[in-house]
Amino acid sequence: AEAPRARSAPSYASPASRRWRRAPDFCAAMGACLSIAGPLPQQRALFFPDRAMPCRQALKGQPCRRKHCTYEHDASRSSLMQLLAVIGDATTTLDVCVFTITCNELADAIIAAAKRKVRVRVITDDIQATSQGSDVSELARTPGVTLRTDHQKEAHMHHKFALVDGTTLVNGSFNWTRAAVLTNYENVAITSGAPGLIGEYTREFERLWRAFA
Repeated sequence: AEAPRARSAPSYASPASRRWRRAPDFCAAMGACLSIAGPLPQQRALFFPDRAMPCRQALKGQPCRRKHCTYEHDASRSSLMQLLAVIGDATTTLDVCVFTITCNELADAIIAAAKRKVRVRVITDDIQATSQGSDVSELARTPGVTLRTDHQKEAHMHHKFALVDGTTLVNGSFNWTRAAVLTNYENVAITSGAPGLIGEYTREFERLWRAFA
């Protein structure tokens, strides 16, 4: 009698994956498509709370002389220091649209940008602008900073985003407050190289800027 034929192992590959195996240049073709479409966006996320506020000397790039300094010196472990670095990279424009500003370090970064001759515009909530600890009045007095509020008692200007040089978007749940840095669970997404998304936020900023004139 004829010996039984050995059964081949079943193939669990989908028809599509089998077709791809027959096309060894598939990945190269996809790379060419991505190259035509342009570079991919650069994105990263920051999360709060931080374990401590940054050391003032560290922010200046100077060594700390305190023996037992409890402030943060390592930027890799400080989301606020990384956010400040993004703002510090502004060379032409800085458009800030946030609900409230009570974090002195962030207010100082805005003022420093204006001193570098960066065009700085700030949109914020009118009620929060007069709250205890707000830095908005100081920003309004700063040469080079133009500031507008919503002037709407029945609603809040509750956005939380900023645009750096029109090419980098900073947005997320993070309010620009000390409590958000040290206490709350917050997030910030930093995106560059995404002209479509950044364009949408730019148009929203310009729309509010005109509305609150």
